Amino acid sequence: MKRSQRLRWQATALVAAAALTVAACSSSSTSTTTSTSTSSAALTASAPGITATTITIGSHQPLTGPAAPGYSEIAPASNAYFQYVNANGGIYGRKIKYTYLDDAYNPTTTSSDVHQLVLQSGVYGIFNGLGTPTHLAAISFLNSQKVPDVFIASGCACWNQPSTYPETFGYQLDYVREGKILGQYVAQHFKGKKVAYFYQDDEFGLDGVKGLNYEIPSSMVVSKQSYAVTNVNIGPQVAALHASGAQVVVAFSVPAFTALLKLYGLKLGYSPTLVVSGVNSDVYSLDGLLEAFAKQSGATVNGSALTNGIITDSYLPSQTDTSNSWVTLFKMVHDQYDATRPWDGQALYGEAVAYAFVQAMFKAGRNPTRADLVSAINGGLPPGPVVAPYAYGVDSHDGATGAYMAIMSNGGLTTQGSVLTTDTSATGPITTYTGTAQQAPASGIPSP
Repeated sequence: MKRSQRLRWQATALVAAAALTVAACSSSSTSTTTSTSTSSAALTASAPGITATTITIGSHQPLTGPAAPGYSEIAPASNAYFQYVNANGGIYGRKIKYTYLDDAYNPTTTSSDVHQLVLQSGVYGIFNGLGTPTHLAAISFLNSQKVPDVFIASGCACWNQPSTYPETFGYQLDYVREGKILGQYVAQHFKGKKVAYFYQDDEFGLDGVKGLNYEIPSSMVVSKQSYAVTNVNIGPQVAALHASGAQVVVAFSVPAFTALLKLYGLKLGYSPTLVVSGVNSDVYSLDGLLEAFAKQSGATVNGSALTNGIITDSYLPSQTDTSNSWVTLFKMVHDQYDATRPWDGQALYGEAVAYAFVQAMFKAGRNPTRADLVSAINGGLPPGPVVAPYAYGVDSHDGATGAYMAIMSNGGLTTQGSVLTTDTSATGPITTYTGTAQQAPASGIPSP
């Protein structure tokens, strides 16, 4: 997709920006059942959604509505990787059938979609359901039905509740860990500066601020401004940030509101150093949002020029890093199976999380029950393209445990330092990850 085409699409979708909501998290737990499959067992219909030839999974995704810009690319990218796996032998010979329904980022629709997928379509599990408020509408039902609810597209710490939600697993770095990593960077690199927070007034922002507060001395923080996703008029908050004299603003905001923060600041002649959550690390999308919003106001801006220098973090490689074996793999798959859509951070994310699912399914065995998939993830997974280990275990359903700091530059990310890992506690140290990064397998498919 050409950049101009994408911007027209974004501008149309963003007219509804006032209704934007963010993806948060929920809870999870797991069974300890292990697969009885053997390497030579005949393929059978071992669970709902599993036949001798297919594995049917489902998801709810915002294909339309206010959260569609960027996020609508994720499920097609995941499906592209599944198609690649299917064309190269499948999972023990079975092909993955991925059905994702449009919930328009509406929790009521999400509940209906998930009931349909489980009760009518008979899916084996729900994969990468996107959004906190949306997925929370379905999590209790999925756990009551003992349906695997894996790799949610949200970083809320609330997904990590194994005793309450044994079927549910997060995937990305949770916002508390992320807040700690960003907070340490700010405390170390901007000592003596005035710092302010700009954050969303729900689990996303509150979890992020919790992590920031663990690391940034309160004496440095001169203002804390929150916003509601239903109100795009953030002029008063930006004016308050300006009046506080904050030289550094740390934002736990979704890309649309990060773009608004930048543009409102420019109107006031206020350009603090921005340190933003990794939900903004798809620089290509953020560039487009800046240009689309400016255009709606009758202005023309260069999005890339405005994002250059913004500090962020990421738990996945940048899609512009052509030396990375995972980027090479996923770009090849994208060009073969998803070429009509942009190659950006959302596309890379969609393929990366699909890779994790394929890993888990191979580990679950030749004829897996639903409990076998849960048990497989509880036993831990290699991180694959994720730059830090997962936290998966019987007592933890958190996903990635770390990230690297980066600076936005010319549509991509320039890495700053090593990968850092931590936990969600106030006193847990932030340490440099010394493990060896995994390389993508030559086949592009994880080994059984």
